[in-house]
Amino acid sequence: MVSIGYALSSEEHRPSDLVRHARLAEEAGFEFALISDHFHPWIDAQGQSPFVWSVIGGIAEATTKLELGTGVTCPMIRTHPAIIAHAAATAGAMMEGRFFLGVGTGENLNEHILGDRWPDWDVRARMLSESIEVIRELWTGEVTSFEGEFYTVENARIYTLPAQAVPIHVAAAGPKAAKLAGEIGDGFIGTGPDKELLSAFDGRRRGKRPKYGQLTVCWDRDEKTARKTAHTMWPNAAIPGESSQELPNPKHFEQLAEIVTEDMVADQVTCGPDLERHVAKIQEYVDAGYDHVYIHQVGPKQEAFLEAYAKEVLPRFSDPARPEPASAGKSRR
Repeated sequence: MVSIGYALSSEEHRPSDLVRHARLAEEAGFEFALISDHFHPWIDAQGQSPFVWSVIGGIAEATTKLELGTGVTCPMIRTHPAIIAHAAATAGAMMEGRFFLGVGTGENLNEHILGDRWPDWDVRARMLSESIEVIRELWTGEVTSFEGEFYTVENARIYTLPAQAVPIHVAAAGPKAAKLAGEIGDGFIGTGPDKELLSAFDGRRRGKRPKYGQLTVCWDRDEKTARKTAHTMWPNAAIPGESSQELPNPKHFEQLAEIVTEDMVADQVTCGPDLERHVAKIQEYVDAGYDHVYIHQVGPKQEAFLEAYAKEVLPRFSDPARPEPASAGKSRR
């Protein structure tokens, strides 16, 4: 059985809209959501980048069942891991049993803003491991002092903690990162149906851990409109290589996007109204080994997307024993 979730794209939507979309996703029957944590959007056309922890507080109040995670936070450079530990503990206390911390090694796009050096991946991997160690020590609720290779904590104690421990799920896009995720994570976050990455994550460790896969789509009643929207709003989907980790400014992504064609984006983003294509793409993730697949709908038509998926897609993957969700367009509040 696979759980279907929803991606809250902080790069594209204002904070109040993100909160509203989370509530509508819950009412439509989506079981969980991941919210991106960015200081900048990828390109200026996306246009937004609210502070994720403020938005999470709003979502905590607006929902009652929806599981929520960061997708993903870099707890290393822009924000000290002690601050992330504090923020995530508060989110966990507000959303008892339904919040997780998704983490990764970040992008220069967001992490360079304070003038810190952007290290190579091997250094960032050590930083991520140490930052998770700091976070977990602080989550014991004890007075904590820590002196590591990268981080120092002195006589710090987090008083507000959830009753249940917050899981830490680790994102990975390559085999070395997936192996690291398997060593330090409670779960896995990926962006493609790659069986080898999931195998590297599983390694020799016993026990089932959740695996979250992001699928990017652009649903619209007209396929040409969907393709145009995806090309305008999310050309970064077709920018290859390590650029997404290394480039520091949206303008750099816009310059690369000039060589990205609409067809190139459509190869990466499932576009149009044919929901059978969407279902088939989700099934690729399931076949690869994901037990959670969350859908990023590109562009402004979030409500229509949620309604279409509630009617035609979620029932294909739902547990027959689960109660019927409320209409995506009908508010409980």
